[in-house]
Amino acid sequence: MPRIVGVDVPDRKQIRYALRYIYGIGPKYADEIIERLNLDPTKKAGELSESEVAGIASLIDSEYLVEGGLRRQVNQNIQRLRDIRCYKGERHRRGLPVHGQRTKCNARTRKGRKKTVAGKKGVKG
Repeated sequence: MPRIVGVDVPDRKQIRYALRYIYGIGPKYADEIIERLNLDPTKKAGELSESEVAGIASLIDSEYLVEGGLRRQVNQNIQRLRDIRCYKGERHRRGLPVHGQRTKCNARTRKGRKKTVAGKKGVKG
């Protein structure tokens, strides 16, 4: 497995798909990197020469915010929203969906497993 920017990318996958294993690089940026370095997009990641791997690593380091730096920036943005106590920050704080999704049903990914609340039993009379 070649290591690019501190990440092991799978060597049996085509380079255009292997680059997506780096946090912050999706389809658009992967294709852009391949185009700028004039690489064959169908070439497997394990078949890259050392110079090609070094070229990819240097381009990513100089042009793109990836991995730890990107995670830090995202967390700082969320923390800023929490600190200014805006609506989105409050939703983050409470662990609820942030982008306007309904919560009466669904939203289990953000809310976690169901917490059953003991309710009143049917009272007759």
